[in-house]
Amino acid sequence: MDPEVRKEQLKEMFLPLVDSLGYKLSPDSEIVDFLFEQEVQIEKEKGSPFCPCQGLSGEREHDMKLVCPCIPFHREHYDAMKRCWCGLYVHKDVEDPDLLPQISLKEFKMSKK
Repeated sequence: MDPEVRKEQLKEMFLPLVDSLGYKLSPDSEIVDFLFEQEVQIEKEKGSPFCPCQGLSGEREHDMKLVCPCIPFHREHYDAMKRCWCGLYVHKDVEDPDLLPQISLKEFKMSKK
């Protein structure tokens, strides 16, 4: 399948879900295009459009939580950052994603104690 066609298909599939969760695509069109290109390549190699910014462990249960959009599996953490890990999706109220913090999972868990 043509990679450009697949990128558009993924967007069409993912946007209703992320919209229902209060997210939208990042307004940074370059990062959006790059990340969808990466997802298409990963899907071609691995069979699923895994998040291009998180390493796969080879453990199915863990790795399935990284299939895009992975927001539902990491919701509390991503809501604290107002973005998903790679920045493909941001909260609907975000205008400048460059101002958003990226908080490691360890830091996030520490802040919850």
